[in-house]
Amino acid sequence: MEYVQERIATLHAFGDGGPAGSDLARDAAAAVAETAVIVPMTAREYESPAAERVLRELEALEPAPAAVFVPVRAAPDEIRPFREWLESFALPIRVLWCTAPNVDALLADAGLDGGFGKGRDVWLALGPAADAADTVVVHDADARSYEAGHVRRLLAPLTMDYEFSKGYYARVERGTLYGRLFRLFYEPLLRALADAHDAPIVDYLGAFRYALAGEFAASAGLARRLRTPRAWGLEVGTLGDAYAVAGFGGTAQVDLGRHEHDHRAVAGDAGLEGMSREVAAALLRVIEEGGVAPDYETLPERYRAAGETLIDGYRADAAFNGLEYDSASERDQLARYAESIAPPEADTRLPRWTEAPFAPADVLDAARPWRERRLGSRSQD
Repeated sequence: MEYVQERIATLHAFGDGGPAGSDLARDAAAAVAETAVIVPMTAREYESPAAERVLRELEALEPAPAAVFVPVRAAPDEIRPFREWLESFALPIRVLWCTAPNVDALLADAGLDGGFGKGRDVWLALGPAADAADTVVVHDADARSYEAGHVRRLLAPLTMDYEFSKGYYARVERGTLYGRLFRLFYEPLLRALADAHDAPIVDYLGAFRYALAGEFAASAGLARRLRTPRAWGLEVGTLGDAYAVAGFGGTAQVDLGRHEHDHRAVAGDAGLEGMSREVAAALLRVIEEGGVAPDYETLPERYRAAGETLIDGYRADAAFNGLEYDSASERDQLARYAESIAPPEADTRLPRWTEAPFAPADVLDAARPWRERRLGSRSQD
């Protein structure tokens, strides 16, 4: 256990996390009632044990959240049973069908059509969530270790006048180190950039202990000012805008213990290799906006050198804790991820909700999972 502070406020879990009856605990619990929780899901989360656990834990929150928005990416024949399953939980659920034809049309009419993914889904919920509550909490639905207390932990810094709070946790499962994209891509890339550039934005991004965690909380005002990447760059893009709005002084990170998540294969567009390209684009765009001009010709090699040093450390840490460790596999990932390092291409981020060409209510109307069945007959409205 350690108690080191970073450039941002770092809230550790010492023992039981403090007395349950403390003023801070009461404030964080009370804040739940003024919070909208966003839990993005895809078809693979339908009736999955992890998603079931997340929703059951949210049911246990006292008081209940103001709203729970579930942006769902699913096919037309999947959305009805998905919606009915979600609405079977004793929660103030608002289901948003993110792949509804009416959503596609709404975005196309506004000139915002294009790629889709987790970031697009979360963005569609951010506007309505920020309208529905004073604070917004976003977290994934695939954590098999999820606890309702994570919401209160994420909200605690916001009750202490921080505007943005990020979760961090250990990824150790089945006797193995996980969190591979963070350990083997994000962290060595940031180290390579920090070695060459003394810039506040690099320090900020490097202060997060798990920058690619999907869990964060934000004031409604900050949530409306996020320019969200459409897919897997969501987490890094969020940090870039959090830096612009909240800065070092308005940001905190919170220890959420140990998380067990679903895992992806490394190779291919649907694996970590494909995700690394989107994370790289988002990260390097944030870096450039922060005034840093990376030397893209030498950056991949410097990244690999930083990664090799980290692998030595991971190997020692694994041995110290009796964990399995495959150095060859980790080095193979370094080589794969290095191919992702290139100048970011066209910016396809979605706009801040403060500048959006339509209102959150328009999203709620377009994303109703039952609307497609009603379009042919007004008498059913």
